[in-house]
Amino acid sequence: MSLPSPTTTRQPSSTPLAFVSVTLGPIGVWMAGLAVVPATVARAAAREVDELGYDTLWYPEGLGTRESFTNGAVLLGATERIRVASGIANIWGRDPVSAANAARVLDDAFGGRFLLGLGVSHPRQVDPRGHVYEKPVARMRAYLEAMDDDPFVSPDASATSRAPVPRVIAALRPPMLELACELALGAHTYLVPVEHTRRARQILGPRPLLVPEQKVVLNDDRGVAYERARAAIAWYLDTPNYVENLRWLGFGDEDFAAGGSRRLVEALVAWGSEDEIVARVRAQLDAGATQVAVQVLDGPDDPLGLATLRRLAPAFTELAGSRSAGSVSAAGSRSSTLVT
Repeated sequence: MSLPSPTTTRQPSSTPLAFVSVTLGPIGVWMAGLAVVPATVARAAAREVDELGYDTLWYPEGLGTRESFTNGAVLLGATERIRVASGIANIWGRDPVSAANAARVLDDAFGGRFLLGLGVSHPRQVDPRGHVYEKPVARMRAYLEAMDDDPFVSPDASATSRAPVPRVIAALRPPMLELACELALGAHTYLVPVEHTRRARQILGPRPLLVPEQKVVLNDDRGVAYERARAAIAWYLDTPNYVENLRWLGFGDEDFAAGGSRRLVEALVAWGSEDEIVARVRAQLDAGATQVAVQVLDGPDDPLGLATLRRLAPAFTELAGSRSAGSVSAAGSRSSTLVT
C-alpha cells in the first residue's frame, strides 16, 4: 500500500467539512489497554465506562496491536450511549479511501457514535510496515484530501454525494495544528501540559475541537504516585515528535535525562488526590480544551483503571455540570455531557 503523494492535486468535495458537526462533553476517557486486551475484557470495560457516564471513550492503535476500526466496532457494539473515538488510527496502516469508508460504516451502524481520530504516528511504528516516515504534515494533508475526494466505483450502486467524514487529527506543533483546523474538526493532543493546550487553542482559534489526553494517578501514597507517573512517560522521552514538542514548550535535555525530571513529570501527569486530579482537568479546560481525555495510570491489579474511574466519576460529573459541551458547526449537532 502506498499513501497519496504530498503533491497530489485535490478535487473539491461537494459538501464542505464546515457543515459536518460533532459535539463533545468536557470529560472523556483515554484507555491504552483497549489496544491489547481480549475482546471480552474490552467489552466489559467499555460497558462500565459507558454506564459511569463519561462522554467519549478514546482508544489507541500501535504497531501489532488490535486494528483500529474493527476494535472500534467491538467497543461500539458493547455500549449504548458513549461516543467511541480512535486516538489515533495510523494513516500508514490503511489507505485514505478505506479509512473514510470504514468510518462511514461505523457511523451508520452505531447511530453516529464513532469519531475518527487520525495520526501520522512515529518512525518506529511506520518504517517496519515498509514505509518511510517523512514529511508528516504534507502526508497528512494529502491523506485528508484523498479522503474527501471520495471515489466510488462499483457495479452495485451509483455514486452519490456524501459529506466528508468527521475527524480530528493528532497534532502537537503549529503546522499540524493549523492543518487540524483547515481540513479536520480539530486536534487530539497527547502527552501535553496545560501550557500546550493554551498555545494550541491560540493557534486553532475558538471553534475547532481540542481534546488533550491527560494522564492521572490517583493514589494517597505520593511516592508511589510519582514513581508510577514517571514510569509512564519514559517510552515517550525516546520518541522525537514528543521530545521536540516539549522543547517547544521550554523543556530541555536535563528534563529528558534519566527518565524525566520532576518538573517534567509534574507538568505531564496529574497525581495525588482526587482534588488534585480534578484541578488539573479543570486547568486543561480553562486553557481551552473542548474535552479532556483522562488516562488512568494504575497498577497491575487494575490495568484499565476502572476502579479509579469509578472514584473520579462523581467529581467529574460535578465539573462537567459547570461547563457546556463544545461543538463544531451548528448542523446536526449531538449534545452529550458526563452524567451519572
